[in-house]
Amino acid sequence: MAKDQLQVLNALDVAKTQWYHFTAIVIAGMGFFTDAYDLFCISLVTKLLGRIYYYKEGSDSPGTLPDNVASAVNGVALCGTLAGQLFFGWLGDKMGRKRVYGMTLMMMVICSLASGLSFGKEPKAVMITLCFFRFWLGFGIGGDYPLSATIMSEYANKKTRGAFIAAVFAMQGFGILSGGMVAIIVSAAFKANFPAPIYSANPAASTVPEADYIWRIILMFGAIPALLTYYWRMKMPETARYTALVELEAEQEKVEQEKGKNDFGLFSAKFVRRHGLHLIGTTVTWFLLDVAYYSQNLFQKDIFTAIGWIPKAKTMNAIEEVYKIARAQTLIALCSTVPGYWFTVALIDKIGRFAIQLMGFFFMTVFMFALAIPYHHWTLPDHRIGFVVLYSLTFFFSNFGPNTTTFVVPAEIFPARLRSTCHGISAASGKAGAIVGAFGFLYLADTSGVKKALLILGGANFLGMLFTFLVPESKGKSLEEMSGEAEEEKGTTATVPV
Repeated sequence: MAKDQLQVLNALDVAKTQWYHFTAIVIAGMGFFTDAYDLFCISLVTKLLGRIYYYKEGSDSPGTLPDNVASAVNGVALCGTLAGQLFFGWLGDKMGRKRVYGMTLMMMVICSLASGLSFGKEPKAVMITLCFFRFWLGFGIGGDYPLSATIMSEYANKKTRGAFIAAVFAMQGFGILSGGMVAIIVSAAFKANFPAPIYSANPAASTVPEADYIWRIILMFGAIPALLTYYWRMKMPETARYTALVELEAEQEKVEQEKGKNDFGLFSAKFVRRHGLHLIGTTVTWFLLDVAYYSQNLFQKDIFTAIGWIPKAKTMNAIEEVYKIARAQTLIALCSTVPGYWFTVALIDKIGRFAIQLMGFFFMTVFMFALAIPYHHWTLPDHRIGFVVLYSLTFFFSNFGPNTTTFVVPAEIFPARLRSTCHGISAASGKAGAIVGAFGFLYLADTSGVKKALLILGGANFLGMLFTFLVPESKGKSLEEMSGEAEEEKGTTATVPV
């Protein structure tokens, strides 16, 4: 590593926090705001989709999506996200972070708008259209994970790096909250203008034709924050670390001489020896976390209905059901999800990533078992509030815990030339867990009951706590110290003080 490159890296590590740091947080964070909105808003409208497209005349209960359709609608975006994380993570290391960053955002804008469109009026045509565009929406969202994390880690100094990356990720909380608020506003407006009887009083009239616009508006709204951010993303320069460690090295002749020592690939023995266990730790913990986290998020309406916190569907009309589901999910986001993210932002550079992740998995395990083991107790009317409180605490400690740290750590511990790729692999593993949660939880809850499903989620959290011991602590260390790139140069070039 050349002397001037070391000076650049050391200067970045000790740089004071400046306005451009906060600008980068907002620009990268708005991508995550949009990601969370787009991924989780679908859970607000699946009941409505069932009422509109799968109503059976004469049935005692409103129409619902068939299990295979419900799983596809909820999970197809996660499949796209997994693919996007792997592809754009690799592409970000090959082409540079800046070149790829705008592509992901524009894909999100186009597919958010297209998700609200339909080719035909038949249920099959509507669902196929929705799933097609939500897959590609997820593909764009997937690119945002490794790129945003890597860009923020490479912009930040080592003293506040964890808080900056966590702040980007914390915008997810506001995205989830905004999804609920948009659904409340839209459903309240339609409810006021298009009154309808409850299902048990008049099944056919309980779903007014105008309700078909509600789910489309909610899904298409996700394009607005992404579109507003596009210009500023295009103005962001390439990160100095990527330029110094990857682009400049490629131009230096001596890199060819040192290639055998310094330039190792993802599948090389040297990478496996140095970072193999780290990659196992980041991928497995993210996988186990997302099995639980996405199951809870996507199907909380079903859990709340099962315990009676949300009224039975036949006692409401279609628009009222959207309103009450959105209100319940917004309350959970406001009281537990959002605070959990910002507790991590405040404390991650004080108590460290390892402690927060271990603590988060521990309490998620405790609260999940506390819900599952005496499950019948919580279904009784007098105890429902207690269930909601404990359920909220699992969200709080997932966000003040592994949901944030699993995003932060892969952006810090791998070499610059592989950083985006390794973050993409780790994030894709998480989305594989989310797919298991999205498809598996619904099946398990239907066949074995909610109690067994919650017990399995508790077991996943416990395993996540064990695998956390494979993940190194990066608090207060430079990216080059964590990746081993600083050690490589000790034999050839001394560290240059700034």
